[in-house]
Amino acid sequence: MKNVLTKSLCTAAMSFAALTIPTLAVADDEKVKIKMFAPENGDRVGVNGFGWFVDLKIEFDVPLPQTGFTGLQLTGPLTHNNVEPFRGTFSPGQDDRLPGLIALVSTATIGAKSCQNVANLFNMTGVTNREASKTEIWDTWIVGAPLFGRHTESTVHVAVAADKNVDGIYNDAPAVLPDADGNGECDAKDLKAYGLASNIRKATFLIE
Repeated sequence: MKNVLTKSLCTAAMSFAALTIPTLAVADDEKVKIKMFAPENGDRVGVNGFGWFVDLKIEFDVPLPQTGFTGLQLTGPLTHNNVEPFRGTFSPGQDDRLPGLIALVSTATIGAKSCQNVANLFNMTGVTNREASKTEIWDTWIVGAPLFGRHTESTVHVAVAADKNVDGIYNDAPAVLPDADGNGECDAKDLKAYGLASNIRKATFLIE
C-alpha cells in the first residue's frame, strides 16, 4: 500500500511540473534564416574586379518592426548615394537599412579588411513578404569598385547578429567584427563568437 501511495504522489508531482514549467522560447539563432543566391562556391565573378553580386533572401520569424528594417533602399556610390526615391547611405559599416546584417569579404582592402562589416554597401533592400509574425526581406549588393581584389580567390560570409541589447530588435551588427581568436582574420568562428540570430552563409569564389 505504501509503495502504491508513493508512486501515485510521484506521478501527480510530475504531472503538476509539466503543467507549471514554461515552454522554452525558440533559440535566438533560430529566428532568422538566410539564403544566398550569389555568389555560389566555385563561381567566377565580375569583370576587372567589380560587377559581381551578393544576393540574399532573409527570412525572419518575427514581425517587420523587430527585423531592424528602417526603410527601402536603392542606392550606390557618388550621385546614387542617399537620394530619392529610396534613400540609403553607402559606406563600409553597419547597414542603415538592415542594421542587423553582417557581411564579410576575406579579400577586402578597405577599413578593417576581412573583419570589416560591408553590409552598408548593399544597394537594394526591400520587403518581399509580410505576415503577422514573419517577414521576408531581399537584400542585394552590386559591387561597383575593385576593392576586393582581381584575379583572386575570395570568400564571403553573411549572417544576422543576435539581439545583443535584448530590446527585441535585430539591429545589433557591429561596424567591425571583433577578431575573437586573434588570428588577424575574421570568419565563421568570429561570427559565432560575436553571437548570431541566423545561420551563416558562406561562398568561396574567384573574382575575375
